[in-house]
Amino acid sequence: MSKNTIKGGEFLVKETLADDVFIPEEFNEEQRMMAQTCRDFTETQVYPVVDQLDKHDRELLTKLMKDAGELGILGVSVPEEYEGFGQNFVTSMLTAEEMGRAFSFAVAYSAHTGIGTLPILYFGNKEQKQKYVSKLATGEYIGAYCLTEPDAGSDANSGKSKAELTEDGKFYKLNGVKMWITNGGVADVLIVFAKIGDDKNLSAFIVESKWDGVQIGADEEKMGIKGSSTVQIYFNDVMVPVENLLGERNQGFKIALYVLNLGRIKLGAAVLGGSKSIVNNAVNYANERKQFGQKISSFTAIQHKLAEMAIQIFAGESLTYRASQNIDDEIKALVAGGMDKDKAYIEGIRQFAIEASIAKVFDSEVLDYVADEGVQIYGGMGYSAETPVEKAYRDARINRIFEGTNEINRLVVVGETLKRAFKGEINLMGPAQEVAKELMGIPDFGSPSMDYFEEKKKYIQNFKKAILMVSGAALQKFGAKLDQEQELIFNAANMIMWTYAAESMMLRVEKLSKMVDENKLALYKDMLDVFVYDIAFKIYKQGIDGIHSFAEGDEKMGMLMGMKRFTKVEGVNVVAARRRIAARMIEDNKYSF
Repeated sequence: MSKNTIKGGEFLVKETLADDVFIPEEFNEEQRMMAQTCRDFTETQVYPVVDQLDKHDRELLTKLMKDAGELGILGVSVPEEYEGFGQNFVTSMLTAEEMGRAFSFAVAYSAHTGIGTLPILYFGNKEQKQKYVSKLATGEYIGAYCLTEPDAGSDANSGKSKAELTEDGKFYKLNGVKMWITNGGVADVLIVFAKIGDDKNLSAFIVESKWDGVQIGADEEKMGIKGSSTVQIYFNDVMVPVENLLGERNQGFKIALYVLNLGRIKLGAAVLGGSKSIVNNAVNYANERKQFGQKISSFTAIQHKLAEMAIQIFAGESLTYRASQNIDDEIKALVAGGMDKDKAYIEGIRQFAIEASIAKVFDSEVLDYVADEGVQIYGGMGYSAETPVEKAYRDARINRIFEGTNEINRLVVVGETLKRAFKGEINLMGPAQEVAKELMGIPDFGSPSMDYFEEKKKYIQNFKKAILMVSGAALQKFGAKLDQEQELIFNAANMIMWTYAAESMMLRVEKLSKMVDENKLALYKDMLDVFVYDIAFKIYKQGIDGIHSFAEGDEKMGMLMGMKRFTKVEGVNVVAARRRIAARMIEDNKYSF
């Protein structure tokens, strides 16, 4: 199998080879240098002022953004013709990860470089790009994205903001209120979504905050990410030149969805950076803090926590960069086929919307877990505002809400998969029918002579069968009304998410088996062993909960037996494995993987 053969969502029914995935260990020297530039900026310019930033210091936030622009950090994915570096998608993900360590400044950075800049870059015309993108890339302008309204959150297209074309046809008169606008208090350029006249769908506009009628509210007092400016913005008869319509009329909702797909996977990278930072702090503290006459890192309960934090981060990192390279490959293939580069970028991200939602959900929930355990390792000190884990804990919570709640994204994972199956883009029904037939036959428990990776591939193949079995039966039962069974959809989404994570992790470790020595490989295998063993039980629980919610009689009994068969894995000494993983980090005094 060669590259570019896997489309979004097809991992459920097609095999991927280890040689066809990208793993973080393959970053080249230039990429690592860019990551180091981001890390140096965070450590020397953000960390020393983070407490002041949390006091809603808009001047400081503006200065930091402009300093980042001067270093080129804001223009990583912007083409050179618009004052950027023109780097590929994977590189932009790496810089997003590194900047994710920057507490609330990471939010301002991500909003500016993603949803504040890229809608113009990928949907704007040449004049709009020349006027705005170059200045956004250098930090001369700061960008913000105005979609959410008081009565329109997850249901974004229900927004009430209106734009009316003036009689002379030269302006759109814009009225409305937007809320939860990141960077709103410091932004120069606003991407604003509103309906023109009686249109059913949104349109998008480029609005400058200095224009008459734009009123910026006070910074919101939030649980966390206090250093990012979050405001309400009021638009009162704002005269927007017709040339500032972004894309085509009625295309705004489409733009919003594409940008959300991008924001979701970028958020996945950013929260990985935050997670690694917390682990580094937790390991440092565990190696310094003494209780009962010894370092707390010597206690096996602490080692369990450190190891599980590392395993979850490693899994999230594996799936996120796998999907990122898939997007890059898709973009290259589309450009090679004659598609305009900007359109290819949009289509490449759209193609992997399922994986983007998985990355967003999985990685944000990893961060929440890691932040919580980080506070626990610090003990009472973890509850003190003097410690970095207290701030990280509060900052973490928003990420399960940002870029579409994790509930919405779970619906996207399943809904988008089924939609593509109905369109014939993914062949789900054929494999699902094969699984149904297999339930009637003699179980295949594999060959006793399977090697390590063959065994893991067999487990993951069976996890996929469990997903197809439950999803296929549920679809037969509910048909078009399946979207009303949200608990059942969540069951399926969790199964899909964990399976994708396990497969991504397995492919990474298999690729690493040709790159590292046996001692280091043994630790990677430990992480894979524990993760696969643990999710087998989680997938089983989600599967049987789903089956019990709709199946009856012989069908129910058959599927319950199938779930038991498809989630059967060999036992693992998870205690010993986690201790070995933790020992490496304790020795290195950092996240080591």
